[in-house]
Amino acid sequence: MFENEVVKEILNKYRRIWSIGHAMGLMGWDNETYMPPKGSEERGYAFAELSTLLQELLLSDSFVQLVEKAKNQNNLNDYEKGVVRVLDREISIFKKLPPSLIYEISKTSEEAFHAWKVAREKNDFSIFAPYLEKIIKLNIEKAEKLGYEEEPYDALLDLFEEGLRARDVVSIFSYLRPNLKRLLDKVISQRYFYFEPELEKIKYEKEKMEKVNIEILNLLQYPWDRARLDVSPHPFTQGLGINDVRITTRYEGYDFKRSLFSVIHEFGHATYELQIDENLKMTPIGGGVSLGIHESQSRFWENIIGRSYQFTSIIKSILDKNLEFTKKYTDEDLFRYFASVKPSLIRTEADELTYNFHILLRFELERLMLKGETKVNELPEIWNQNMEELIGIRPKTFSEGILQDVHWSHGDLGYFPTYTLGNIVAAQIREFLMKNTPLYDLINEKRFNDIKEKLRNLIHKYGSTYKPKELLLMKIGEVYNPEYLIKYLTEKYLK
Repeated sequence: MFENEVVKEILNKYRRIWSIGHAMGLMGWDNETYMPPKGSEERGYAFAELSTLLQELLLSDSFVQLVEKAKNQNNLNDYEKGVVRVLDREISIFKKLPPSLIYEISKTSEEAFHAWKVAREKNDFSIFAPYLEKIIKLNIEKAEKLGYEEEPYDALLDLFEEGLRARDVVSIFSYLRPNLKRLLDKVISQRYFYFEPELEKIKYEKEKMEKVNIEILNLLQYPWDRARLDVSPHPFTQGLGINDVRITTRYEGYDFKRSLFSVIHEFGHATYELQIDENLKMTPIGGGVSLGIHESQSRFWENIIGRSYQFTSIIKSILDKNLEFTKKYTDEDLFRYFASVKPSLIRTEADELTYNFHILLRFELERLMLKGETKVNELPEIWNQNMEELIGIRPKTFSEGILQDVHWSHGDLGYFPTYTLGNIVAAQIREFLMKNTPLYDLINEKRFNDIKEKLRNLIHKYGSTYKPKELLLMKIGEVYNPEYLIKYLTEKYLK
C-alpha cells in the first residue's frame, strides 16, 4: 500500500509517535477499569508529560519537513495521500496549541475524571463544579487558538468530526426535533411500544449476566485472541491496535438489557477497529476516521441488528438458559422490552425515539458554555428545565441529571453531536445495504460474519484514509441525511 519512499520514511519515524499513543491508550483503559483511585494524581502527571512528548515528536523539524516534502510528491496513491492528510492536519492542530495548554488539559482531565466519579456517587455537583469550570475555560482557550469562522464551538466540533460545523448540527436537529416529536406522540398514543416493561424491574445475578454477554459475543464471533470484555462505570471501547481492542460494560443488577446492549454497542465499535486493513496498523490512518462514523457502527449493531425482532428470537435460548426468568416471556414480549419507548433521564438508557433529545440538550448547553452565556452553577437548573421540556421528565438528583455523563470530565466539549451523526449514518447504511442485501434474513440465519464483511468493505477497511464526508459520498452516495433515520424509526415503530 505504501510505495513512495518519502511516505515510507514518514511511517518509520511515526512508529515512535504511535507507540506513545499506544501507551496513553493503555493508561486510559487502566484508569477506567483497574487503577486504584488514589493513583489519579501521579497518573495525571504521567499522562500530561506523555501528551507534551507526543506533541514535541510530531512537531520536530525533521518530521514536519518530511510531511511537507510528501505534500509535494506526485502520484501518491489514496493510502499515501491519507497518511499525509492526517499528519498535516494533526501538525496544524498541534502547532496552534501551546504545549502548556495541552499539558494543563491532560492534567485537569485526569483529576476531573476522578472528581466526577466521586461527585456522581455522592450526588454532589459542587465536587465536580470547579473542575468543569476550569475545563470550560481551557476549551474556550483551545477554540481561540485553533481558530474558527463562525463560533468557538466549530473549532471543537471539527476535532471530533472533520468539517462539521455548529450550523450543520442546528440544521440536523431542526429536522429531527419536530419529526421525532411527531413519531413519539404516535407511538405513545398506540401504546404498543410505550409501556412499563416488567422485565426492567427484575433483578439478575451478575455472574449469570456475564455468561449471557459472553455467549452473545461468541454468537457474533468476537475474536477473544484480539479483544477483551471488562467492567467500568461507563461502558467504552479502547482500541490499542488492530490486534488489541478492549470493551467494557457495567452490571447494575436489574433491567438486564442495559448491560446486554452496552456490550452489543461496544462490540460495534470494536468490530470497526478490528476490521481495519492489517496493512494500516501502526500508521496514522490505522484507526476509525471520525467519532460520527465510529458511532454509526456501534448503533448499527446495537439498534438495527440487536433490537430487531429477528435477533431477539435468536438470543432467546441464551437468555432462558442463563437468566431463567425470561422463560415465561415470548419472543414478542422480549422484542417489545428491547424496543420499548419510555422517556428516560439517563442518556445511555434512552430508547431510539428519545435518545437524540438527550444529544440536543448537551449540544445546546455546550454552545452556551463556550459562548460564556451561562455560569457553571447555573448549569444544573438549565439542564433540568430543558430535560423537562424535551422529554417531559425533570431530574430529581444531580446524578441522574448533569453528572450522568463522563465526557466533560475528560475535557471533551464538541463530542456529543457525533452520537446523533452515528444514528443518522447507521440508518443510511441500513438503507444502502438493504437495496442489495437481505439483511434480516442474514440475522435469522446467524450469518453475522457476512454482515461484518459487508461493513468491512463499506467502511472499516479504509481506516482514516478518506475524510468522513468523502468516505460516505464514495461508498453510499451522500453525507449526513437525517431523513433515513426518521424513515427507519417510522418503519420500525409504526408499521
